[in-house]
Amino acid sequence: MKLYATPGTASLAPHIILREAALPFETVRLGVKAKVLPDGRPFTSICPKGYVPALELDDGSILTEGPAILLYLADLRPELGLAPVHGTMARYRTIEWLSFTASELHKSYTPLFVRGPSDDWKAAAQASIERRLAWIDMELTDREYLGEHFGVADAYLFTVLNWTQFTLIPIDRWPSLEAYLRRVAARPAVRAALRADGLIQ
Repeated sequence: MKLYATPGTASLAPHIILREAALPFETVRLGVKAKVLPDGRPFTSICPKGYVPALELDDGSILTEGPAILLYLADLRPELGLAPVHGTMARYRTIEWLSFTASELHKSYTPLFVRGPSDDWKAAAQASIERRLAWIDMELTDREYLGEHFGVADAYLFTVLNWTQFTLIPIDRWPSLEAYLRRVAARPAVRAALRADGLIQ
C-alpha cells in the first residue's frame, strides 16, 4: 500500500495505525501547498479531491477520507482490536468518536491555518475548539483511551489534538487531556510515525 501524506496533517493518523498494525506500506510525501508527486504529476491525478490522506491499495484503487482509511486498516488486522468488530456498540462508539473528531474538531481548525479569515472568525473558531477540548477532557476522566484500549479513534484524536501546539492553544488547562496526549505520544508506533514525519527527533 501507499500512503499519500503531508507531515503535520491528518495523514498522521493512518500513518500511526499502519505502524501499530505492522502493515507493509510506503509513504509518498507531499508538500503542504504544492502537492506534487515525485514524478512531477499533480497529486490530483491520483486523488481528485486534492488533499491527504489518501491510501493506494494493492489493486491500485484509492481510498480517501481519514475515518474510512482508519477503519479499513484496522479491519486488515482484526486480531489487534484497533477497531471493535462489526455490529457491536463499541464499533458504533468508535464511529461516533471518528465523526466527532472529523466534523466538530478537525474542521474547526481551518480558520486558524489559512490566510484570509478575520480576527473575529479566528476567535470564534478558537472558542469552539476550546469548548470541545473541555468536553473531551471531561470524557477522558478516569479513562486511558477512548475505548477499552488504544484504537483508530485515538490515532485520529491525537493527530488533531497535536495541532494545539501550532495554534498556541494551551492544553495544560485540561489535565485529563494533557495526560492522554502524553500517553498516546509515548506509544512506540506513535513515536515512530512522528519521527518519520520529522515532527520529533
